[in-house]
Amino acid sequence: MKPLTYRAAGVDIDAGDDAVRRIATLARSTARPEVLAGVGGFAAFVSMPARYREPVMVASTDGVGTKLKVAFLADRHDTVGIDLVAMGVNDLLVHGAEPLYFLDYIGTARLDPARVETIVKGIAAGCRLAGCALVGGETAELPDLYAPGEYDLAGFAVGVAERLGLVDGARVRPGDVVLGLPSSGLHSNGYTLARRIVFDVMKLTVDALLPGTGRTVGDELLTPTRIYAKPVLALLPRAEVHAMAHVTGGGLPGNLPRVLPEGCRARISRTAWTPPPVFATLQHAGGVADTEMFRAFNMGIGYVIVLPPKDVDRATDVLRDAGETVLRLGEIVAGERGVELAA
Repeated sequence: MKPLTYRAAGVDIDAGDDAVRRIATLARSTARPEVLAGVGGFAAFVSMPARYREPVMVASTDGVGTKLKVAFLADRHDTVGIDLVAMGVNDLLVHGAEPLYFLDYIGTARLDPARVETIVKGIAAGCRLAGCALVGGETAELPDLYAPGEYDLAGFAVGVAERLGLVDGARVRPGDVVLGLPSSGLHSNGYTLARRIVFDVMKLTVDALLPGTGRTVGDELLTPTRIYAKPVLALLPRAEVHAMAHVTGGGLPGNLPRVLPEGCRARISRTAWTPPPVFATLQHAGGVADTEMFRAFNMGIGYVIVLPPKDVDRATDVLRDAGETVLRLGEIVAGERGVELAA
């Protein structure tokens, strides 16, 4: 019997080393002065930015979900890394934290260094958009766990905020105004339902045109999640922000109440914005009820900001100067904690 090797059993250590070399180069493009040691060691060392007087570490972890299935079908892996960063970083922002550093995990059936490099290029691009450093991660070759050609991603984002600057929703009051920042489309939620509609009901391929959008299925469904770091960080020192929410799984009704105190209810006007065409296409083709659409998808709103009326004009100006489109979605009213979608 020929002696067995790790490679013969399904794990290629040389490919792993090659992937790490490629990743190290990409990580350097995201460097921050606080990074003392990053990719290549057993752990990363990051110091606290000196300007913080009473710093609080804020951390979040997330993945990309079944959006990856679309990437597999299209054999396009350059944008899901941006999604990975966005899902973690936008959650940090909700609490007023500046993104500081990011780590990733890539588990795959067979380690392809070129594909890993493409994925991490997206992660590095997302980190640059967020202003955080990619300081490390892990690649795991698990042929007995993943199907051939498939992989999974997990991301770990860490930020820092002043203790007195933490945003937790406690100051929300009836009369506050709810502003929304647009999404780029589905972002990274609702893909199990979206894929069922597009591929099983509509029977489209990734290269087919998605009706109503003017784009191919692959282009529309792989549009990266928006990263709101720069406009939100520009806003925080300029306005009295009472609460923020990242609109992910559960949509507006599932996410905004997470930052509302008891006795406060968000009344959102359905006419305050027009959702991108992809949502109407999915709803019509799948026969999906309105309530289910708003629970499964962001419906065109990726991020929400709650603040007092006196600061609305200033906040709108700051956000627009940062390149944002600002939508006045509604207001906070007295009532049971939740979201009310009004006509």
